[in-house]
Amino acid sequence: MSTEQTTEKRQQGKSGAYAGAVRWIENLSETQFAYLLLTPALLLLAVIAFWPLLSTFEMSLRADSLRGASQVGEFVGLQNYTDLLTGKLDTVALPQPFIDFSQPFKSALIVTFIFTIASVLIETIIGFGQALVLDQDFRGRRWVRVAIIIPWAVPIVIQGMIFYLMFQPGIGFGANLTEMVGLTSTPLANSSSALGIIVLADIWKTTAFMALLILAGLQSIDRSLYDVAKVAGASKWQQFKMITLPLVLPTVLVALLFRTIAAMRVYGLIETVSGCTTVPSLSCLVVTTFSTRRYGTAAAVAFVTAAIIGIVVSIYIVKFRDSQGDSKWPKQNKRKLTVGNRRKRRVGRSSDGCKGRFRTPNEPIRPCSTW
Repeated sequence: MSTEQTTEKRQQGKSGAYAGAVRWIENLSETQFAYLLLTPALLLLAVIAFWPLLSTFEMSLRADSLRGASQVGEFVGLQNYTDLLTGKLDTVALPQPFIDFSQPFKSALIVTFIFTIASVLIETIIGFGQALVLDQDFRGRRWVRVAIIIPWAVPIVIQGMIFYLMFQPGIGFGANLTEMVGLTSTPLANSSSALGIIVLADIWKTTAFMALLILAGLQSIDRSLYDVAKVAGASKWQQFKMITLPLVLPTVLVALLFRTIAAMRVYGLIETVSGCTTVPSLSCLVVTTFSTRRYGTAAAVAFVTAAIIGIVVSIYIVKFRDSQGDSKWPKQNKRKLTVGNRRKRRVGRSSDGCKGRFRTPNEPIRPCSTW
């Protein structure tokens, strides 16, 4: 066999393999092709995210090694998790209790949930209102948007120092206000009041994030739907309930997902405003335990935190999937507006000069004598 024949056969084999790969890709469905394109990103995510998570879980199955060169001790299985959930580590390895219903503002898990629910809920309500205002056409709207974004651009450390100095006795006016309303004159030294200040600081900064995301969802709504609703006689509240809320709900759920994840990982704001000893959180518990060379316990707390965040994310994903089917104008809303078309309404003056009469919007205009 000559060299030219061998080269020709190799080229035919390569072309055959290439043609087979092309045909295989062409036969894929849209979903399968999308997963094929996502494969490199998923592999990169597995290396960057899942490997450290598995390494943390493996470390959490070992005891703490406070002496010697080894970072972790012997294999103890799920002992760290049982001690963590039963409270045996509260006075031994943890600076603050993981969960203690008798002292809710000293419990890291309860404080994290209180901070997350309070801050995210208030930020969503205020951000929704700001987005509705910014969605309107008025003079100076650009400057209002800039004013709303400014707090979000402030770094966390500077934000924490602002509120720390604001409520520091003898320096800021916040301590005087709390004393005037009958509270303590040193609010940052009390766990409950310090937590309220931290929630206030987070609302001040992150409401703009919620407003911008919700505003993007509002501006993607087809304006012709509101014109149809006006013709159908729908009020402002009906337009909001039947058009705005269903169509902007997926965007709101995405914004809630981002803010919930960030709120459950809060650390820098707490450390700069009051310190983790006054207001403990799950992230504070991980950092302080890790700094004392209790790597097994710190890994257990970190993995439990990741598991809790994963459960919350799963709930949001399920709700988001359910809302996708309802994001279009629901049939019952169309039916309500159709019924509204048949309802009679009072008109001020028709084209033939009739006053104070009742007629349906679809009824042709007739002389007053025929009414």
